[in-house]
Amino acid sequence: MTIHGVDVSAYQPETYSTSGIDFVIVKATEGLSYTNPHLAAQTKRGRDAGLVVGFYHYPHMANSPQAEADYFLNKAPIKAGDIIVFDWEGYDTANKGVARSRQIAYRDAWLKYVKGKLPGHRVGMYCNTDYWLNVDKTSNCGDFLWIATGGQPAGQPGIDHPWTFHQYSTAGGIDHDVAAFSDRAALKAWASGTTPEEDPMAGITKQDIFDAVWKTDQVAAPADQPDVKTNPSWQPQSFLKDIDARVRAIQAAEAGQSAAIAALAKLVGSGVDTAHVVAAVQKAIADAVVKVSVDVTGSA
Repeated sequence: MTIHGVDVSAYQPETYSTSGIDFVIVKATEGLSYTNPHLAAQTKRGRDAGLVVGFYHYPHMANSPQAEADYFLNKAPIKAGDIIVFDWEGYDTANKGVARSRQIAYRDAWLKYVKGKLPGHRVGMYCNTDYWLNVDKTSNCGDFLWIATGGQPAGQPGIDHPWTFHQYSTAGGIDHDVAAFSDRAALKAWASGTTPEEDPMAGITKQDIFDAVWKTDQVAAPADQPDVKTNPSWQPQSFLKDIDARVRAIQAAEAGQSAAIAALAKLVGSGVDTAHVVAAVQKAIADAVVKVSVDVTGSA
């Protein structure tokens, strides 16, 4: 699915139509001295319409990429969530004499420098298919590719590389684009860096979670189990049952121990030798931890 937008420069009016579009990308600067005279008004037009806004810089690639990037960053009215674009073309007088190796190095340096200055923004590249197929050597386009292919159907730029924006027409004296998003909210979330990642729990039911936690048979069974050789590992719920059985056995032994002590204590003062009673109680305590078997008739 795609959504529609436009890109504008000084060649387009300040009051371009915002009907039926979700984004606008405005030319901000060129080289080291040019600023789009409509920049402020064209930006305001897009923001007032609630569009996702972007800005692009057209380079003179014989210059320093850092110097031009700083010029762009100083002039473009960038806000959080705005898209940043490097317009990689070289057909004009300022660039046609620049070696292509220099143009590639300039592109890479500009994208890296601006991303370092604006790490929270999407910083990508615009170019046409000639530059993408014949000048590019590494497919470096920063965070995204905005590809121009005049005459191709919207959303079908005719390249294999993943693209985010496609400039497909200049009808009516304005550049028309599509973006590979389902709606404006999705584009805005992506531009803001808040696009939700795929939910790793999607499709997992409560029963799936229960089975994974309680029915995983991977823990070594207690060594004292009679069937440990044939059943060497247990599910967690088997351990809970075993723990419960052992706790109840301890509680039963404790109850028996208390009963034995109480019964023996009654013999004190009844004519039975005290030392014999103490010895019998001590033995009852020791025995009752595992087994309670005390004779309270006078001999233990």
